Amino acid sequence: MTAKESLRGFAVSAGAGVFLALMGAFGTDEVPVATRLVYWIGLCLAGAIVGTAVSHLIGREGRLDARPWLYGAVTVVGVTLPFTGVVWLVSELTFHGDLRLAAMPLYLGPVFIVTVAMTALNFLVQRQPVETHAAPAGAPAPRFLDRLPPKLRDAELHAVEAEDHYLRLHTSRGQDLILMRLSDAVAELEGIEGAQTHRSWWVAKAAVEAARRGDGRATLQVKGGVEAPVSRAYARALREAGWF
Repeated sequence: MTAKESLRGFAVSAGAGVFLALMGAFGTDEVPVATRLVYWIGLCLAGAIVGTAVSHLIGREGRLDARPWLYGAVTVVGVTLPFTGVVWLVSELTFHGDLRLAAMPLYLGPVFIVTVAMTALNFLVQRQPVETHAAPAGAPAPRFLDRLPPKLRDAELHAVEAEDHYLRLHTSRGQDLILMRLSDAVAELEGIEGAQTHRSWWVAKAAVEAARRGDGRATLQVKGGVEAPVSRAYARALREAGWF
């Protein structure tokens, strides 16, 4: 996670804290608004710190970021368990003036719910397109190119489009279909600089001729007269990477 992504995560957490405070979540509606704001924003920011630490640990040790659902599940568990103790400590001192050890299990459910919501929200806000990278000189050709039908062999690959269980290949020699999942194809396209621009599209960066925007959406003009959509989830990251 970059510094910019971390700052974005803290901003999302602070916004969530304001929302939870104003709605008086989990029975805090009887507490003065000022106290609720300090309580919820403080806890959400503290949770973001714990979440960032857990994310760094997971990314460094397990490389689970390639499997987002598993990454998210491990993140939720890694944050919920230690952070329940923090929420118990702060809540008991703030609202009861004493530490009731027997009350600690009561905080596990609410902490889990908020952690799941915050993890999902941060995934949506910071979602990155799957990228492939150019191979160094002398490296073998990407494995995916061996799957091209004979009539497309040695063609320049412009884009790959998912159609049901098939992939439509857009190349300098025309189009054709092969039976394969897009996620498997993208894994084999490593060696060509490109990115997934939509859940159904991968595009080679060198094949992009222009881009246009309209109705809040972006579309890439690809060689051969093909138009590849850019999903809103990936638009920010692709724009920052200089795609359009």
